[in-house]
Amino acid sequence: MIPRKPLGFLIFAALAVAAAAFVWFGLPHDREVKSLGIFLLKLLPFVFAAEALARLDVEWAKRIRLVLWLVPIMFLVYFLYFVPKIFYFGGVVNGSREAYYGLYYHVLTVTPLIIISLVLAYRLGGGTPAVVRRLAYGMLLLMLSGLEDLAFLTVNDHTDPQWATIPAVWDWASHMTVFIGHPPTKYEAYAFIAVHVLLALAVFFSPQRWWDGLRARSMARFGKPAGVGSESV
Repeated sequence: MIPRKPLGFLIFAALAVAAAAFVWFGLPHDREVKSLGIFLLKLLPFVFAAEALARLDVEWAKRIRLVLWLVPIMFLVYFLYFVPKIFYFGGVVNGSREAYYGLYYHVLTVTPLIIISLVLAYRLGGGTPAVVRRLAYGMLLLMLSGLEDLAFLTVNDHTDPQWATIPAVWDWASHMTVFIGHPPTKYEAYAFIAVHVLLALAVFFSPQRWWDGLRARSMARFGKPAGVGSESV
């Protein structure tokens, strides 16, 4: 039995997901708007999502720690689907190597800004310092994990033989090379990704008392009282 308070949120969230799926998979990906009806239809996922958020019961969301699930999932939808598609269509299909490098640099520079923007919105909405740190550092670990590199190879329809299968050596993954000391093999890259994902999950879902202890030590170091009780999500 679904509690009454979150029912409105869940209904509109489901409508938003269904509408988004219909728009993405059921309608042509046209650059031009063909009619007012199609234009309004494509706005429905946003409207349903906004109404869902307006109906979200904050206390219920805190009890089930919704922020630690939903914000990282939404970030991963952007980072593991849309970013690889941007790189593929903007660089591999239509761009020169120089254009690809410029696109790559700009997208991966704006990604930490997106993380901070999500965390800022949470904090301004009354979010706790502990969860701010969980979200920020957990999503940063996901960004640095190499998941996007793997997604680039798997979500796109590559015709170039170099990318049609997962390469044995990931010589482009310099963020892995600087840690490992050499360009990682495919299986070293998988291990690198797995370690970062596990660390991110530990950040998101480790016991609250660990973060309370960190906060208490930090406040004691600066001469402030640690306070009583723990912060809720």
